[in-house]
Amino acid sequence: MILAGDVGGTKTNVGLFEADGRIPRLVRSARLRSPGYPSLAALLADFLAQGPPVAVEAACFGVPGPVQENRAVTPNLAWEIDGDRAARELGISGLLLINDLVATAEGIPLLGDEETALLHAGAPEASGAAGNRALLAAGTGLGMALLPRVGDRWVPVPSEGGHADFAPRNEEEIGLLRHLRERFGRVSIERVLSGPGLAGIYGYLRDLQGVAETPWVREALARGDDPAQVIGESGLAAPGSLQRCEIAARALEIFIQVYGATAGNLALTGTATGGVWLGGGIAPKILPRLQDGLFVQTFIAKGRFVPFLERIPVRVILDDTAAMRGAALRALDSYTVGCR
Repeated sequence: MILAGDVGGTKTNVGLFEADGRIPRLVRSARLRSPGYPSLAALLADFLAQGPPVAVEAACFGVPGPVQENRAVTPNLAWEIDGDRAARELGISGLLLINDLVATAEGIPLLGDEETALLHAGAPEASGAAGNRALLAAGTGLGMALLPRVGDRWVPVPSEGGHADFAPRNEEEIGLLRHLRERFGRVSIERVLSGPGLAGIYGYLRDLQGVAETPWVREALARGDDPAQVIGESGLAAPGSLQRCEIAARALEIFIQVYGATAGNLALTGTATGGVWLGGGIAPKILPRLQDGLFVQTFIAKGRFVPFLERIPVRVILDDTAAMRGAALRALDSYTVGCR
């Protein structure tokens, strides 16, 4: 039995898998609220207690943030995770920690066509000759990974590029930078391209324009509803509907432009001729706006490198268990190597 999952600042996907040849087969899974537990070990103990006793022989979890010596401090969750200590507390032989985007990258080969959505067809390279890939995921935070092609496979390389400096491209984004700098001092890309980032863009437009919030948005935010969800839903609502808010719609537009520009930057950084994938929880929720052309327009807008970027395919990962499945695959690989 394999215990695997994907830790997020908002939720953790966790599952039990059986080895079915080279592909782990999911037996049981759950989606648990991460802040509701004091540690990863406590969350896993609760999950395991919900089913019949099992003997876990391998475990792996994707976690946000850098992993060093099988330890990680999550930037958007008050956990300090020590994989070896968690294994001892759970009474299992070991628990491997990997970066959450590495886990997602490991899961990409397991995805079927129906589990992704095409944003830009590009000019796919011949099967077996595809070049490097890149992965960008906006959710509670912003994750990145490069996937250089090595031999016949893609090797995920973790990155903390989401914490690189935000680079505005026009006067409006320069104003956004100044607005966020007053609040946070240094402004990373994650301060803009994440759930809290969408709320930050909305606040910038509202304060700058001095336009009152629509009643639906104001009441939802006053209730304590998730700001990113409220703003996203209001920005996607049809014009003229009660839920529609023009400030939210504009905030979503700026968010998508930054998403496209950042994805283009990552494609250049990793020479990702084999494709760019968008993971995380936000992209599937705003898919109609990602597909209307604005994302691709800013993705390829790189001056002399427009022809290069026009050839790169871009897809959205729709299956939010991809990272959990990727972690299970890595656990199986580690177990197999350990048994040799």
